[in-house]
Amino acid sequence: MSVPDLLLDPLFRLPLMTGTVIALVLPLIGALLMLRDEWLAALGLAHLAAASALVGLAVGLPAVLGGMLGALAAGVVKSLSRASGNLAYGFMILLGWSALVLIAANTTLGAALGHALIDGQLYFSGALELTAALLLGALTALTLIRIMPHLMRARFFPTYEQANRLPARRWHLTFDLLVALGLAIATATVGLMGAFSLVLVPAWIAFHIASSWTWTLVISALVGILSMMLAYLAALAWDQPFGPILVGVLLSTAAMVVLARQLRMRFAGGPRRRLD
Repeated sequence: MSVPDLLLDPLFRLPLMTGTVIALVLPLIGALLMLRDEWLAALGLAHLAAASALVGLAVGLPAVLGGMLGALAAGVVKSLSRASGNLAYGFMILLGWSALVLIAANTTLGAALGHALIDGQLYFSGALELTAALLLGALTALTLIRIMPHLMRARFFPTYEQANRLPARRWHLTFDLLVALGLAIATATVGLMGAFSLVLVPAWIAFHIASSWTWTLVISALVGILSMMLAYLAALAWDQPFGPILVGVLLSTAAMVVLARQLRMRFAGGPRRRLD
């Protein structure tokens, strides 16, 4: 069966739709995390989501629901403790990694399930995962429209909220919960490192080539969606796990952007003819 036929097959249609929504949402979240110098949140929350997904599977919950509960709890703790920057997420990585390995080693089929969460289970996504992704997309659109101006002002004018006695904690808590929810759903579908790469790489590319914040969001979303589509087609054609292919496509895209910038700078800054 050819790749176009596989894409039209209902068995692969739902995973493609799920991955497309996630590839649109995560880069937008990643752009704000990059702006706040908290891009490591993706990896920390992804580890905790993977560990809690295994716990959920052990008690009979779907991986996506178990991951959501653990990641949301971590987001609440992080926000209420007023931890900022990548340090808090560094500790989350250590906690999530140790819990993930121990749970995988001490539960039935834990090693296989843990491996699947790391590689990604996009091919096995069904109606539940698609519904969760669509709800995430709608919630992200509604939430970012409301809180994005507040988050940007808090970044560039950090004393404004305190001086005007604004409820800044509410906005930061809302964003932390949105990040946790997005990473939990993404980890249960595209995998731990796949989710991290969708947060980090498209935003990094956009920050290097975009001329405005609007274009940063647009480029981030485009890079995420196009990379996901290319990785999905390549993974189907070569019969490979989706997560590693996605990471490879995103890294290749980032390398091409770096090369293009270096070539442009070389030609723009080349030797000039003397006038004297």
